[in-house]
Amino acid sequence: MTSTLAPRATRSRGRRTLAYVGLSVAAAVVGLLFLLPLWWTFVNSLRPGAETFSYLNPLQWQTFFTLTPTLDNYLSLLSSDLGRAIANSLFVSVTTVVIGLVICAMAAFGLSAIPFRGRGALFSIVILSFLIPFDAISIPLAGLFRDWNLQNTFTGLILPGIGNGMAIFLLRTFFLAIPGELVEAGRLDGLGWWGIFRRIYVPLSRPALIGAGLMLFLFQWQAYVWPLLMGTDDTHILGPVALSNLQGQFNVDYGVMFAASIVLTIIPLAIIVACQRYFIQSVSTSGLK
Repeated sequence: MTSTLAPRATRSRGRRTLAYVGLSVAAAVVGLLFLLPLWWTFVNSLRPGAETFSYLNPLQWQTFFTLTPTLDNYLSLLSSDLGRAIANSLFVSVTTVVIGLVICAMAAFGLSAIPFRGRGALFSIVILSFLIPFDAISIPLAGLFRDWNLQNTFTGLILPGIGNGMAIFLLRTFFLAIPGELVEAGRLDGLGWWGIFRRIYVPLSRPALIGAGLMLFLFQWQAYVWPLLMGTDDTHILGPVALSNLQGQFNVDYGVMFAASIVLTIIPLAIIVACQRYFIQSVSTSGLK
């Protein structure tokens, strides 16, 4: 009987290995298909704009590779309006993360650690706030900001992003998992609520803070409708809007446009890759500590 089971186990392991290899190859092919448009954009950002569509019909190896790469498009980008718009996007996104993390963390701490009447109802409003698409309220909100003279100001571009309901939800869920004994020990040591927040909750919540900061950054970096409504002059225009405006011109330098597209993609991609383990940890450990 043992001799009969051994071949069956060997065949079963062989089928599992074959299935694993097949799935790996399929995943690699799908990943390559998603990568090809980005790679084509990157290659064309290293070519003069006049050569962008020279190798599309018919497809050939020069379509996806170039033997004479140049950084002229990126150098031109630094001195163009697109370069300033990307710098504006970076400033707005980083400022939103810095201010938004402070506000969202304090709000999450109050909703998780400080007992007060109506806390559940207030948290329900926070939940509702991120279930409503921001684009649905952006036009009336833009009218309100114009009445406050906040159009074409960095304050007007930053304000809607600093209070993010999803970030508050994530941080509150993580804060609820912090043992209450630590809070009681802090109270016995004479700490107030601010001291407990600063000395206990913040140091223990690094993964959650990084994950929430990533959300805030991506919310501002990829925003289009709100910057289109609020940043209409050349000084306050943001990267996605400037890139879209370039496509509507009669004479388009596709090399510079593709270079700007790569920069707008690489910056958040690098941040996501660098912070992904903290983001995954913040989600997977919420409610488990």
